This record gives sequence, structure tokens and C-alpha cells, in this order.
Amino acid sequence: MAHTYSISDLAREFDLTTRAMRFYEDMGLLQPERTGPAGRNRVYSSRDRTRLKLTLRAKRLGLSLVDAKEIIDLYDSPRDTSVQLEKFLQVLSHHQQQLEAQMTDLQANLDELKVHQREARALLAKSQSKKARP
Repeated sequence: MAHTYSISDLAREFDLTTRAMRFYEDMGLLQPERTGPAGRNRVYSSRDRTRLKLTLRAKRLGLSLVDAKEIIDLYDSPRDTSVQLEKFLQVLSHHQQQLEAQMTDLQANLDELKVHQREARALLAKSQSKKARP
């Protein structure tokens, strides 16, 4: 028999809220079976657990949920693995370019901040030396 999980099981295991789990379901990342009265109970499969794990890994890499879903969905398709790997590399490359651009911007901001600090220290030292003179 296949192992199944409740929403609270997976939420606890991955340190998520059940609200986040439902959001991932709404995004199409998870597709639990519905049971009980009016289908109110969610039953997650091992496949859902794996998809959740991959989703969280993609988030840690900084990928959007849309990108994560696209990549994860490729692995569910019967296509050749080279297609999935090419898409994955394309998404990672795009994300790397974004991060490098952000890093460049941050370095420029830090450099500017250091200039202002030097100027402020010089002005402060000048001001204090004037006060020290009688």
C-alpha cells in the first residue's frame, strides 16, 4: 500500500502552515486526493510529498513558483530527460543573471555608502578639531 499523508503531516514535516500547503495546491504544485464528506479531507501521496520537497528546494534557490511548477511538471511528463535538463539549465541561467545584476547593484550601493561615510568622518573630524581650538 502506498504511503499517504494528511495536510498537517506534510505541513509539520516541512515546517509550513496548512495555508501555505493550500496555496501550493491552488498553484497546481500539489494535487491531493479529496476524501470524506464533500471532499473536505486532503490525502497527499508520496508524489505530492516529492513535489513539495522540490518546490521548497526551488524556492530556496530563489526561483518563482511558476518556474518551479514548470520544471517539476516536466518531470511528470513522458518526455526525454534532456528536455527537462535543458529547461532547468535555462531557468537557472536566467536566475543567475538576475542575482548577478542584483549583486552588481548592491556593490555599487556599498561603494557609494563608503564614500559618504568617509566624507562624513572627514567633516566630523574637521568639526571636532575646530571645537577643540580655543
